[in-house]
Amino acid sequence: MNAVPPNESQDLAWLLQGLGDEVPAIRGSVLLSADGMLKAAHGFDRTSAEQMAALASSLFSITRSAGTRFDGSNEVRQVVAELRSSQLFISWAGFNSVLAVMASADADPAVVGFEMARLIRAVRPFLHTAARPAAAAGDRAPSP
Repeated sequence: MNAVPPNESQDLAWLLQGLGDEVPAIRGSVLLSADGMLKAAHGFDRTSAEQMAALASSLFSITRSAGTRFDGSNEVRQVVAELRSSQLFISWAGFNSVLAVMASADADPAVVGFEMARLIRAVRPFLHTAARPAAAAGDRAPSP
């Protein structure tokens, strides 16, 4: 169940590969819908890419909630996490879309952030994710 047609997904993976080529410190990247569905990935196997999409969606959502509560806005520009040997960058990538990048610990955060923003700005309309239609009452699983 992919949110974009297969040929578009390949194009998006190519864009992510270009980001990694531009910044060699990037270990992998994923483009996901805001609700965590994987749209494209580069540098991760399928299982890791899906896990990264779920984690990025969660962190992005938590940050939006913090912004709503404490900043008066749910607009998130970027979330950055410094891990022991890696850095995780999560950015809004267009309507209902998020870009997550895992880079090495020695990556320059300014360079990674700049290149992520440059990619997003250049191709934002292609990164948008259409909202999923609401499930009809008959489509839901019965309650136990």
